[in-house]
Amino acid sequence: ARPPGARPPAMALRGVRVLELAGLAPAPLCGMILADFGARVVRVDRTNPPVPYADVQGRGKRSLALDLKRAAGAAALKRLCRGADVLIEPFRHGVMERLGLGPEVLLQENPKLIYARLTGFGQTGKYAKSAGHDINYLALSGVLSKLARKGENPFPPVNLLADFAGGGVMCALGIVMALYERTRSGKGQIIDASMVEGAAYLSSFLWKSQNLGLWERPQGENMLDSGAPFYETYKTSDGKFMAVGAIEPQFYKQFLKGLGLDSDNQLLNQLSFSEWPKMKKKIASVFAQKTQAEWCSIFDGTDACVTPVLSIDQVASHQHNKQRSSFIKNDQEEISPRPTPLLSRTPAVPSFKRDPFIGEHTEEILLEYGFTEEEIAKLYSDKVIEFSIPEAKL
Repeated sequence: ARPPGARPPAMALRGVRVLELAGLAPAPLCGMILADFGARVVRVDRTNPPVPYADVQGRGKRSLALDLKRAAGAAALKRLCRGADVLIEPFRHGVMERLGLGPEVLLQENPKLIYARLTGFGQTGKYAKSAGHDINYLALSGVLSKLARKGENPFPPVNLLADFAGGGVMCALGIVMALYERTRSGKGQIIDASMVEGAAYLSSFLWKSQNLGLWERPQGENMLDSGAPFYETYKTSDGKFMAVGAIEPQFYKQFLKGLGLDSDNQLLNQLSFSEWPKMKKKIASVFAQKTQAEWCSIFDGTDACVTPVLSIDQVASHQHNKQRSSFIKNDQEEISPRPTPLLSRTPAVPSFKRDPFIGEHTEEILLEYGFTEEEIAKLYSDKVIEFSIPEAKL
């Protein structure tokens, strides 16, 4: 922890003021990325939320509880936006307009504002006003159709691809680009971040590789979709798994050597598609004879492209990750990934404090943005804002 009054580290986004309207999954990640790299992120929470809400991606943020459905609450947000650089808005199309807080209004108030709209289907199109979740966005992007083993239904990799990668990360990238462009034009702009399009863009390789022969066989029988025996996961004798990605011939050769199968004629023809199912069974039977640790001792230090499949509770203690300090622990002893990528001069310095309670910083933030104590008292008495005072742990 830095001593009181110490200057904050010279992070890449130092001085950038962000207002993040509280939402689920992708918007909180977007805000956390900006906070990790130095932005001052205020999460604008609902007052009296109908369901207990926990932003597990609240690292480095402060919380202001504000009722945007009240005219005074909407007016307060409008006033906050005059002093902000970025607004992250996660609602369905039309919600902010009904509140009188659409981009046309807020950019009129602050022409330098970056108004980031992060939604599943985007601001236009047939589904713009429809509800959805990661699996729906992934389906509409075309990516979900590629995520299936032979003879099985498509299966989403939890909610990582559309929500977080196609949504939160892509939106953060758009914000940084808009901030950079603003240094030349002096103007803000509107970002329309669609999770459908974000997931599709992430998978550009799928489109650009259609003529490479990678996807000519039926689903689940191609090299990268679980068809190949050298791009697969295998179970070990202790019930754990190893991941194999020995695509190139020289890596495949080392892979077979580690298995003790480098003289097995059945396995030498790496691209014998018709033999792949038999090859898989043979390799699986060998992996099942040793523990994960034993296989690691064989393959670590080689170019066989074989690594252990680590569980969440193992990953921080793995030697490689420990050497790079890839995971951090906050003051609540919670472990999470360190912000990435690493910047040589202005690296991210994530907060090690617990995530904020809803309304914990309401008064502090309003004062910082120019509200008087009398105005704050009036908003509180009118139940437009809420305070949350953490209990001291003695």
